[in-house]
Order: sequence, then structure tokens, then C-alpha cells
Amino acid sequence: MAGGGGGGVSPLGPAPPMWYHRDLSRAAAEELLARAGRDGSFLVRDSESVNGAYALCVLFQKHVHTYRILPDDEGFLAVQTSQGVQPKRFKTLAELVLLYLQPSQGLVTTLLFPVDREETAVSDDRDYSDGEDEKPPLPPRSASTSTSPGPETPTESAPAANGLSTISHDYLKGSYALDLEAVKQGASSLPHLNKTLVASCKRLNGEVDKVLSGLEILSKVFDQQSAFMVSKMIQQSVNQGGDQELENLVTKLAILKDLLSSIEKKALKALQDMSLSSPCSLPPLSMRHSKAIPVQAFEVKMDVYLAELTKIGKSQKYTLSVDVEGGRLVVMKKVKDSQEDWTTFTHDKIRQLIKSQRVQNKLGIVFEKEKDKSQRKDFIFASAKKREAFCQLLQLMKNKHSNQDEPDMISIFIGTWNMGSVPSPKSVASWVLCRGLGKTLDEMTVTIPHDLYVFGSQENSVCDREWVESLRAMLKEQTELDYKPIAVQTLWNIKIAVLVKPEHENRISHVGMSSVKTGIANTLGNKGAVGVSFMFNGTSFGFVNCHLTSGNEKIARRNQNYLDILRLLSLGDKQLSSFDISLRFTHLFWLGDLNYRLDMDIQEILNYINRKEFDPLLKVDQLNLEREKNKVFLRFAEEEISFPPTYRYERGSRDTYVWQKQKATGMRTNVPSWCDRILWKSYPETHIVCNSYGCTDDIVTSDHSPVFGTFEVGVTSQFVSKKGLPKSSEQAYIEFESIEAIVKTASRTKFFIEFYSTCLEEFKKSYENDSQSSDNVNFLRVGWSNKQLTTLKPLLSEIEYLQDQHLLLTVKSLDGYESYGECVLALKSMIGSTAQQFHTYLSHRGGGNRKYQGVHEGPSPLREDGNQGETLR
Repeated sequence: MAGGGGGGVSPLGPAPPMWYHRDLSRAAAEELLARAGRDGSFLVRDSESVNGAYALCVLFQKHVHTYRILPDDEGFLAVQTSQGVQPKRFKTLAELVLLYLQPSQGLVTTLLFPVDREETAVSDDRDYSDGEDEKPPLPPRSASTSTSPGPETPTESAPAANGLSTISHDYLKGSYALDLEAVKQGASSLPHLNKTLVASCKRLNGEVDKVLSGLEILSKVFDQQSAFMVSKMIQQSVNQGGDQELENLVTKLAILKDLLSSIEKKALKALQDMSLSSPCSLPPLSMRHSKAIPVQAFEVKMDVYLAELTKIGKSQKYTLSVDVEGGRLVVMKKVKDSQEDWTTFTHDKIRQLIKSQRVQNKLGIVFEKEKDKSQRKDFIFASAKKREAFCQLLQLMKNKHSNQDEPDMISIFIGTWNMGSVPSPKSVASWVLCRGLGKTLDEMTVTIPHDLYVFGSQENSVCDREWVESLRAMLKEQTELDYKPIAVQTLWNIKIAVLVKPEHENRISHVGMSSVKTGIANTLGNKGAVGVSFMFNGTSFGFVNCHLTSGNEKIARRNQNYLDILRLLSLGDKQLSSFDISLRFTHLFWLGDLNYRLDMDIQEILNYINRKEFDPLLKVDQLNLEREKNKVFLRFAEEEISFPPTYRYERGSRDTYVWQKQKATGMRTNVPSWCDRILWKSYPETHIVCNSYGCTDDIVTSDHSPVFGTFEVGVTSQFVSKKGLPKSSEQAYIEFESIEAIVKTASRTKFFIEFYSTCLEEFKKSYENDSQSSDNVNFLRVGWSNKQLTTLKPLLSEIEYLQDQHLLLTVKSLDGYESYGECVLALKSMIGSTAQQFHTYLSHRGGGNRKYQGVHEGPSPLREDGNQGETLR
């Protein structure tokens, strides 16, 4: 059940009413009401802007009016009212609608004619392995897995939910009775309660281990006499298990308490002894000789988790001092009695800076501790601008003392292969070397290792670990490099694995993974998608591997699969939840067995293939036709196809297509088709070139041939300037003189615009539009003059920085706060002191028939006079 509140009575009642449309989009709701055509026609759908809320849509005088229905803290529902008006509360949607069926209840019209949902007949979706199998393949033991190999892959995740209340409720509902019965029979222990407590404290156990390990190191440094005893006690507690697991935790907490109460005194004494015997200790920073670029200090706070519980040190305030000339970062903490505790890190010990996406003034710094080991510390700066200034100084320090420049271009290999539920052959070298048919790499460059390798597979029955290790071994054999896995995501037998050159491992951050099922009734994972997203320095990447519905005739179902994946795959910056995944990334790659077929007689298809005439076939390719209609992959790109259809070959050969299969229901036809594809979508004015796109001709274990593509992709530094400190402190701004949008809607509500960008400290909102007109009942022209639009101030004003930035805009309604369209603008071509016109297209939920245009001013230095521009028509 979508929408609705928490426990207790369902807001939908025992059975959802027919006027409730569970997952209907706003645009589809307006089409249904327009089709109904009578004033007072209504329906209820899930809200697109608030989880658990609903939208009541009413038709009146050919316009659709939308009212938000919000749940309160007690789970009651109410129509959102004006400030000061007491809302009427209801337990269920049916009760709420019943009231508004009565006249004079405050809506634009009385609810008169319910628009029922269209019950779709359950079709025989035997979408099992392209018709090869009579039943769907069994999923692996874990139906959906996501792996981020290696503990050093930095990821940003929300704090884990506290599972104790849920587990405790489960105990009181079930296992409590079993313990009670055992006590009645004379038992002296409560095994089920013990099990509940162990499960609840599992995460705490691991965190305590981490803290103890760190404190054990300190005890070895400052108190060698007791260090051996501490290590022995920790080892004894670790070796306990089974029924003693809870006692184990209590023992470790006792050890932790003793260490915390004594370590500071012992450390202080040790350091005092050292200072007496070593008079040449590090002088305060303020006494050092002044450099060409002076030492810069930043007041920060440590962002801590378990340390907050243990209260390690009363003050969490730190000073970060960047010595660009000396190549050092000093982390200094004030301790008792005005003393200072500092740690110095040289430039080569600073592995990575990770900018938080959720908290704009938060920065993670990864330090190298020992060989192949690192430690991450998170700091909160006074502002996002301070964080950016710190990153800029760190970049200057790195540039000055390091021989390795940050890359501005990387090479990416992408491969997709439906393996046909059989293991791969011993060698698939031709796949990773892009050898075969179509647009292939030159033999002079074929052996040059790529920076990233992305492998998508479908009907892959090999377990994850074995699959990844075989890929790494293959790359090691071909490149002599030990590629590092970034992430592996699996949904049944659909897998995606991303591997990176060792030198780039510390440039990867914010790794995310997700999956979506689109099999029968959207509950089976034999069809669906898996995805991976991450940041490479300052550039965001998304990769989606999918296996869509099979069958020549099921075009509409495949289109819906795509739209479901686009909407439901949870990847990228969570601050961009108003945008689907096609707009969340600088570069998004979509690969897989898309299963679109050729609409042509089989004999004609075979004749064209034999003559290597592919253009007539590409004109009847279902994916190309659907893209031309703007139904799927809106504004995605695909390299020209110059290789034969990759499906459906006779296994063991690439000479013969097998296009007929005798089944119990009759003869099934699978015409040769380009089922296996690679598409991409990039932000405007970014660099991306496809250097190869083809398929192998010597891997014959499956009825699909593996497909490969390689790309040259521009990337930006996650830091700021490579040239030095800014020469001007002049503030840049981004100003819009006017904006006009044409949206497809029968509503006549007011609208506002939200602006998002990594160059802004937080998202900004405009005021409501001050002009509105319509020449067509289904379209609305809305406009904002300069006074309704917010002036945006970037965090930094350097041209080099601003040229790499983009603005994301979304048009939202005032009545339901739902998006009516989204777009992205590049700042590169708009930088200057005079206004620049722009024209782009809005899209929403994969569709795009709306226009967006305006006059953009800036980013530029502030001027005394700002000329007012006209709204574009």
C-alpha cells in the first residue's frame, strides 16, 4: 500500500476505494479528469511531494484543482487549510471524501463524480528469460545484494535507524511467552530475552571494538606497563561468543570505562616527561617564520558519533591550520588548562577530502595512518564558504608539493552482456579489449588501461564474489594493474560491478547502490534494474544496468519498466529528490538487455543482415521509434550502431540466428534484434566522447553477444583552483531578469521555482509567478519578472570554478508543492556582465513536452545598475 500512515487502522480502510489511484502521476490524473469532462469529477492519488500524503484532484470549469491531504502525528488525515483555519480530521480517506460529497465544505465545488481507477487485466506475463525457460530462474540466496568492497570506500549514509524498539516489540509479542513458560518450568535464564538484547546491541558491539582498538594503541604509547594486560583482556573478551556474547559486551564496556578514566592522566605525564627531555619541541604556529602564503587557520568542530557517548574530551572544538609552503596540515585541539594538543599531517598523508552533500559546511578528511590503512575524521566549518576556502588551500598545498596532477579527463569502459544463465568462458579478453564488430578501438590504443571499468550482466548465475574476482583477474592479466572494486549490486541474476584504477581509489566518494524489481506485478526480480552512483572528485556519475520485459509485442510494458526504474531507483544526492535520476548526475550511463525488437518480417531482417545493411533495420528498431516519440530515454544519446543484432544467436556459433522456439503454447518468434544497448545522458556543456561501440564475435556461450563501449569523459576537481589564491574578493552573483515556463496542465494554480547547485550554500526559492496566460486548456504559460526571482550568490567567485557549475531548476505548484517540470542549465556560456538568453526543455517523470526560457544575468561582478530585460515570448 502506498501512501498512508503508520500502524493502526489503514487510512484506506479495509479495501482501497475505486476513486483512489495508488501510484498515479499528476499528469495522468489530469488526463483522466479531462476525459471525464464533468464539473465535480474527482479522484485521490498519492502525493508526489510528501511521502504518506495524498492529493485530492477536482475538475471545475475545465481546470483541475489540487488539494493536499496530510496525515498528522496521530495518523489522522486532513485537507491542508489556510493558516488559522481549523482542519477537519478523519481516520480514513473514505470518511474524508464522504464529507466533501456534501455541498459548501470549502472546496471549489462539491465532489460529485468519482473517477475510478482502470482495473488492468492480469496478463500472462511469462517474462522468463526471453522465452528460453518455462519457469523463472530462482534468485540467488540473497535476492538483492549490495556490496561496497573494502572498508576504505568512503560512503555517506544517514545514521542507522534504532532497531531496539522494533526488536523489543517483537519479543513482547512472541518470545516473551516462551521465556515465561520456561521460568514456570524452573529455568534460571531467559534465552530469548538474551537473544533480543544481543541483536539490539550488535552495532554497539562493533563500534566499541573500534574505540577499544584505538585506545589500545594509545595505551601502548603512553602506558607500556599496562598495555600488555589491556591487550590480553580485549583478546579474552573477543574470544567469547555464543551465550556469552552479552557478557562479552559488558566486559568490553568495563575495559573502555577504565581506559577512558586513566589514559589522559598517563598521556599527560608521558608528554611532560618528553618535553623535559626534548627542549626542541614544535614551536607554536604563531612563532613560525612568515611565508609567501601565510598559514591559514580555520575554527571547526569535530563531527562525532560514538565519541559523543563516551565524551572523549569535554571540548570538541578544533583548529585546522594549513601551511601551504611547508606542506603541512596541523589539527589542534584545546584541552584542559589552556594547553593544546596537536597532530601534524604532511601533504602526502592526506588521502582524500569528502564534501558532504547533505550538510554543506561538513567535510570528511581521510588521513593515511599506516601502509594501506586510513582514518577518516569529519569536521563542521563555520560556513560552506569556509569549507570551500579550506579545500582551495589544501589543493594549493597538494599542487605545490605533489608530482601528480588531478585528472581533468578519464577513460571509462562499459560492457553489457546477457550471459544466458551459463558461466562465461575462460577468456573474455575480446570484451574488455573492445575487439570484434562495430566501432572498435585502434590496435595502438586497445591495450591502454581505462580508468574505470563498468560491467553489467543479466542472467548471470555466477555468485558475486566469483564474478568480481574473475573480472579483476582478467583486468590484471590484460593491464598488469590490480583494479579495486568500488561497488557490486545484484538483483537476482542482474548484476553491476564497478572497478577503478588503484591510483583513483581515493578520488571516489559518496558511493550509492540501489535496485528496482519490474518482473511480474513488479514483485519478481527476474526483470528490473540495479544501479551504482558515486563522485569522482567533483563529478557525479550514475550507472544503471537493466533487464526489461521480453517479447516482440510488449513495447508498452518495456516503456513502463523504464519509467518505473527512472522514478524508483534511489541513487545520487538525496537533496535532489525532486529530480529523477536522469538529472541527478553530471554523467548517467544506462546499459543492459533492454529487449526492444525489430518490427519487420524475419526474412527481410535476415536479408539485410547478410548484406550488412543496418540502416533499414535501425529505422524499425523499437527503441529508436519510442525515443523519437519522446516516450523513453528523453534526451539520452547513443553512438551509431554499426554491428549486427546481438540477439538471438545459436549457442556455440555466431553464424546463425535462431528465431523460432517451439513451446507448449505454440511457436514463439524472436527476431534478431539489438536488445543489448548502452546509452548516456550528460549535463549540457560537459565533455564526453564515445570512442568505441560494438560487440564481440568470438564469445559464443550465450544467445547474446557481449556489447562494449568506451568513453572519454571530462571531470572536475572536487577542490577549487589549480592556479592559486583568488586575486579578487569581488562577489559574483547569478541573476535572472525574467523566466517564462510553458507547462502541460489543466490546473490554474500559482507556481514557484526552486534552484539547486553545488555552488550554492543551500537551495533557493523564487516568489510565486506574477504572470499567467493560456491559449489552450491543457497548457499554461507562467512567468516571473525580476522582482519575483531570487539573486543567487555562489560560494566562490572564481571564473575557473563557475565554468564547471550547473543549476538545477524545478517548477512547483503552490497548491500541492509538486513538481511540474525540471531542467538543468550550464553556467559556462552565461558568464559575463551582460544578460544572456537561454532556452531549454522541462521534463517530469521521464516525459518532456514543456518549454522553459528566460533572460539570465550573470554570474558576474555586482554592478551599480541592472538593466531590466524583457520576458521571452
